[in-house]
Amino acid sequence: MAKKVAIRVENVGMMFNLSSNKVDNLKEYFIRFIKKDIMYKEFWALKDVSFTIDKGDRVAILGYNGAGKSTLLKIIAGVLKPTRGEVSITGKVVPLLELGAGFDPQYTGAENIYLYGAILGYPKEFIDSKFNRIVKFSELGDFINVPVKNYSSGMKARLGFSIATIVEPEILILDEVLSVGDARFRRKSLRRIRRMMNKGVTVLFVSHSMKQVRKICNKAIVLEEGNVLFEGELEDAIKIYEGDGSDDDDDSIEMRGDDF
Repeated sequence: MAKKVAIRVENVGMMFNLSSNKVDNLKEYFIRFIKKDIMYKEFWALKDVSFTIDKGDRVAILGYNGAGKSTLLKIIAGVLKPTRGEVSITGKVVPLLELGAGFDPQYTGAENIYLYGAILGYPKEFIDSKFNRIVKFSELGDFINVPVKNYSSGMKARLGFSIATIVEPEILILDEVLSVGDARFRRKSLRRIRRMMNKGVTVLFVSHSMKQVRKICNKAIVLEEGNVLFEGELEDAIKIYEGDGSDDDDDSIEMRGDDF
């Protein structure tokens, strides 16, 4: 029986305009803009990227800094619109990219649960029904009624993770989010992700830790300067990515036997 396709990426390109002028202030920028004196250089973060991911596959996106990994994930998550090409998604997507990026620092944690939930597409009634579970998982206690501007980065990440993972997604997108918070909360977060994976969720995962990648993924895509260098089996991809095939001993998370 043929597998169902969860994600299809067809000839996707993403171009950014980089200013080649040094502009010291906003006034100078507008003057140059009106005079059409602002020069831009095109930068293609992704170039004609194409691949398919089957339902239930757990795919690592590998590549060095600047390869286009995060840009690709943001396009698949719907955060960015590609300059050209198309992305087709089948299933509910939960992106764990920049946890807490949608928070309003003036609002309390409780108020941001509703704000961030709305950004993720959850109706108010749904958040009402899950509110206590979100607060409990985040372990913020009385801090849930404190403005987020007083939170540490770890507290914001914990709250963001708790909101984003309250649903059961069909496609889970993870971008370097397994290194946030203290060690105990990381293990707790990993257990929640493991339960999602055990239910057959499709996973896209970006990490520089090959130990994490090997624990989670069964396939991989290697990006180089915005191009797909390789798509296929995980170990083959890791050999290409690492060059010499050496293992990654510098892991940002202590992976224990019961974590996955």
